[in-house]
Amino acid sequence: MPDPSTTSADPPGGPERLRAEPVPERVWARPSFAFMKPRLSRWIALGFGSGLSPVAPGTVGTLWAWAAFAALDPFLWDAAWWAVIAASFAIGCWACERTGRDLGVSDHGGMVWDEVVAFWAVLLVVPPGFTSQLAAFFVFRIFDVVKPPPIRQVDRKVKGGFGVMLDDAIAAFYTVLVFAVWKAVFR
Repeated sequence: MPDPSTTSADPPGGPERLRAEPVPERVWARPSFAFMKPRLSRWIALGFGSGLSPVAPGTVGTLWAWAAFAALDPFLWDAAWWAVIAASFAIGCWACERTGRDLGVSDHGGMVWDEVVAFWAVLLVVPPGFTSQLAAFFVFRIFDVVKPPPIRQVDRKVKGGFGVMLDDAIAAFYTVLVFAVWKAVFR
């Protein structure tokens, strides 16, 4: 019996043969622990569960980054931190590429590793102390949400895991720039 989802106009193998990219088995509106559990790439991209938050996963991921930074900072010197950030960026490109494909959305809001890595870089550069870090948190979140140029253009044009990671790296750069200008003007 012929497959009712195909027509005589479909190519051999059905309409799936027309698609350029593989189609995931399911498009996940909101990933769950069950989705995250079987693959390391998903654990990383989803910020070890912080991206599973039903409300503001990017903000929750940034808060997780701050907590992880506070826990790791006593054990890492600046050069070690930069090595961790560089390695985490590269791993994030792979993890976000793969997880985006698995989710069926290339830059799903639950993928927060880009926020984590970018905010670690911000925290490493801004003056230490709760007040500076809190200000950096808010400034970074504003740039990440508003996406001023060229962040929005990068977000739209640069695809894949690298694109996911890059737009937040630019938001981190803007955050550090705000602190540099503040310091130059008011100190």
